[in-house]
Amino acid sequence: MIDQYNLMTGDRFNGDAYNSSQASELALNGAILRAEIGRSYEEFLEIFDKFYADDVEVSSEESRETIRGKERIISFLVNFLAPLHVMAEVAGLSISIQQTAVPRDTANETHSAWRLDIAGVSGKRCTLKWYAIRRWKDASVVYEYHYDHHQIGGPLTLDDLNSDFGPSDTESRLPS
Repeated sequence: MIDQYNLMTGDRFNGDAYNSSQASELALNGAILRAEIGRSYEEFLEIFDKFYADDVEVSSEESRETIRGKERIISFLVNFLAPLHVMAEVAGLSISIQQTAVPRDTANETHSAWRLDIAGVSGKRCTLKWYAIRRWKDASVVYEYHYDHHQIGGPLTLDDLNSDFGPSDTESRLPS
């Protein structure tokens, strides 16, 4: 649960848009970095609910569609997070995430670089990298854009998972 982290949101900095967005960004990213996908994917959904506006818009350079509203975005998050949770908890994948702030002088807008490292029990690794821009209104994200996606290493296969998870001769791949 995110309440256990005693997160400070940007509410107390409302007089200064730049400091408010920076403080909110730090709180959001800290919550994401402390959450553990192997323990629960619901924790990430709670973070999303706490920090994102009801009418948030999310887009990516890889998709023509802008997704609007928490309700629509939740289904995309569950489809991404639930399999990661199962793969970490049951199949033994090691999953870690890192974030680096990208300095900007724009009030109500933050930029960051992200890196998701996934390692199988076989030692094979897959790294996903991307950048994110967030626009803030008060202490809530109202817009998020992802760009410059890169994958380092090939997709993981069932051979890279815990042997108790499934047959090793299956051709399934994770992530691609």
